[in-house]
Amino acid sequence: MSFPRMLRIRQQFERPRIEDVAQEATYQLSQLNLASQIQDGQTVAITVGSRGIANIATMTKAVVEHIKSLGGIPFIVPAMGSHGGATAEGQKKLIEGFGVTEDFLGCEIRSSMETIIVAETSQGIPVHFDKNAYAADHLIIMGRIKPHTGFVGDIESGLHKMMLIGLGKHAGALMYHRAIKNFSFGEIIRSVAEIVLDKCKVLAGVAIVENAYDETALIEAIPPGQFYDREKELLKQATAWMPKLPFPEADLLIIDRIGKNISGTGMDTNIVGRKYNDHVATEKDNANVKRIFVRSLTEETKGNATGIGIAEFVLQSCVDQINTESTRINCITSSHPTGAMIPCVYQNDRDAITDALQTIGLTEPEDAKVMHIQDTLHLAELEISEAYLKDKTDHSFEILSGPYEFEMNSGAIKNI
Repeated sequence: MSFPRMLRIRQQFERPRIEDVAQEATYQLSQLNLASQIQDGQTVAITVGSRGIANIATMTKAVVEHIKSLGGIPFIVPAMGSHGGATAEGQKKLIEGFGVTEDFLGCEIRSSMETIIVAETSQGIPVHFDKNAYAADHLIIMGRIKPHTGFVGDIESGLHKMMLIGLGKHAGALMYHRAIKNFSFGEIIRSVAEIVLDKCKVLAGVAIVENAYDETALIEAIPPGQFYDREKELLKQATAWMPKLPFPEADLLIIDRIGKNISGTGMDTNIVGRKYNDHVATEKDNANVKRIFVRSLTEETKGNATGIGIAEFVLQSCVDQINTESTRINCITSSHPTGAMIPCVYQNDRDAITDALQTIGLTEPEDAKVMHIQDTLHLAELEISEAYLKDKTDHSFEILSGPYEFEMNSGAIKNI
C-alpha cells in the first residue's frame, strides 16, 4: 500500500500564562479574607484530583502555606471518584506522581474510600462525601475548569464535579452516574452541590483554567456562594482557550498516547469529535474523524485505559500496558463500559495504518486525510498528510518540514 506523504506543522494558539502560580494562588486566596473564618488549630481539607493539571503541586503547596499562615492545619484529600483502582493507596500514589507528596507540601495526605451520606437530594439520590473531608473544620475545593468529555451544560468539569464525583469517591461516583440515566446532569449537579455547600463546610474554591499549551492561564479563588455563577463564566473562557485540530475532518487520526492525565476519556472527545457517540461524529461535534489509531498509554495513567474503546485500532504494546481492573472499575463506575473495549490489535504501526486506510471509503490511501498527534492536550505541533494542502493553499499554521514519506523503522513510525 502507498501511504500518504506527511508534513510537520506548528499551530499558534492564544497563550495567556501565569508566570508565578504560587504567588497568584496566594494572592487570590488573600482576597477572600479567610482569616476571619479559620480559627487557630482548625483543620482545612484541600482537594487534589487525578487529572494532569499543570503546576498542581506548586499551586497546592501555596494553598497549604496560606492556610498555615492563618493558623489552620491543612491536609490533602485525593478527590477522584473511582480512579486509582478505587483504592485509598492507589489514589494517594496518583497524586504523588504529580509531585503532591507530604514531604513537598509539609502536610498530611489523608486518603480513604470511605464516605458519609450527608443527605438525600429532592430526587432521592444519596449524597456521598469523603469521610476525611467531612470531618474537617473547613474544606477548599481545587479543580480545573474545562468542557467535560460526556456531560453538556452550563457547568461541566470543575469545582462542582469535584464536589460530586471527586469527593463522592467510588460510591458517590457510581451513584451519580447511575442517576444520570434518570435525571439530567444539570439537575443532579445543582441538587448535590446545594447539599454539599450547605452541609460540608466549604470555605472556598480555587478554580484553574489552562491555555492551549497545557499551561496555567488563570487562577481564581471563589467564595462558596459564587461557585455556580463563576464556574459558568470560567467554562466559557476555558472553552475559548482549548487547543484544536487544524482541520475539522480526518480519515485517520493517529494518537501517540492516551491516559487519565490527558483526559477523563484518555483522549479528549471535545477534540476528536466523539463526545456524543464513541465511533461516529454527530452534528453537535466540532470534529469528524472516521478512524482513530492509539499507539500507547501514558505512564501517569498507571494502566487505566479508559477511552481505549473509542478508538478502532491499537498496538499490542499498548494493550500490554492496560491494567484491566482499574480500567473496568472506572468505565463501569462512569456507566461507559464501551470505553474499556479493546479495538483491533496490531503488532506494528505499518499494519495498523494499512488496515485503517482500507476502511475509510473510496478515498485512495495515498490521498487520505491523516493527522498524527502526540495526545489531545498537546496540539501545537503535529503531522498532517499532503492531502490537506490540496483543498486549501492559505492556512493558519507554519509548515516546519515536508512533505516526506512516513518514516517506518521496522514497521514503526516516530512519535510526535
